[in-house]
Amino acid sequence: MIKNLLFDLGGVIMDIDRNHCVEAFKKLGMKNPDSFLGEYSQTGPFGDLESGKITVDEFHNALRPFLPASVTDEQMDAAFSDFLLGIPESRLNALKELRKKYKVYILSNTNPIMWHNRIATEFTKQGGDISTYIDGAVTSFEEKTMKPDDGIFIAACKKLNIKPEETVFLDDSLANTQAAAALGFDTIHVAPGTEFTDLLKTKGI
Repeated sequence: MIKNLLFDLGGVIMDIDRNHCVEAFKKLGMKNPDSFLGEYSQTGPFGDLESGKITVDEFHNALRPFLPASVTDEQMDAAFSDFLLGIPESRLNALKELRKKYKVYILSNTNPIMWHNRIATEFTKQGGDISTYIDGAVTSFEEKTMKPDDGIFIAACKKLNIKPEETVFLDDSLANTQAAAALGFDTIHVAPGTEFTDLLKTKGI
């Protein structure tokens, strides 16, 4: 029996565009942002921030060698946050409806710059906050491990008090859904161009 819905954030709930972020860093003077910024995961200082290996201040310092000296911390944060396009209100409404029957959670590879600013703000556009739409969240930077590593799924089960066999996990990365399925989760791959609401209906949700 399904009791819980565990959502990836970017590419499932929130629209994202890697190229916006790449272009923003190029405009700041970075020559090779493509080498750090992937569709589903980041490397270098970006990956280290997302996996909780470094602090925000350490992230800024690690980026400085790749940028002109005049670039400020705020400009770095704004460029990084350009990865995020926003959350359509139709999805926010869908999450509220789903909470009437299920526990709704987020499991995201993300970083403190986005999580505490642009992401938090997106959940306030209807007058509430993130707790209006979800019952809890687990992030890579807080757990210091990233999808598709088993550790973050195990941490989510412990922190959210959920069981894989009672949970549907939705993610736009096939590697992440495969990792979750191996641990016993029911999974849905939210491919580009599809909506989680339509895919949930195929499971009777």
